[in-house]
Amino acid sequence: MAAQLFRIVLPVGNINNASRFYTHVLGTPGQRVSAGRHYFDCGGVILACFDPKADGDKFEPRANQDHVYFAVEDLDGVFARAQAAGCGWLEDSIKTRPWKERSFYLKDPFGNPLCFVDAKTVFKGK
Repeated sequence: MAAQLFRIVLPVGNINNASRFYTHVLGTPGQRVSAGRHYFDCGGVILACFDPKADGDKFEPRANQDHVYFAVEDLDGVFARAQAAGCGWLEDSIKTRPWKERSFYLKDPFGNPLCFVDAKTVFKGK
């Protein structure tokens, strides 16, 4: 069997704020699995918001350095929700990239970079 990606961890500084933000942007409530972890099923891969302090760990979270990409059916709807969600930074509009993906970039309130892509335009490199 080939390796399968099943979970991506996003470090967050406040699990309650993270669960509200991602519930709003993703349009699904997810599931609290511990005091400092909230999981969102994103097509079989779990997006795990992780607040180490709330989970009893003794280190500060640091934002991921590079983007996590999401393919979505309703890019315009996700963009509208992102505009209202309190992003740390949000690109000014949806754009079509040179590789033909229609997408927008943002940073969550904790500095994690994300990209949302229209599922009909996802480019996988061939």
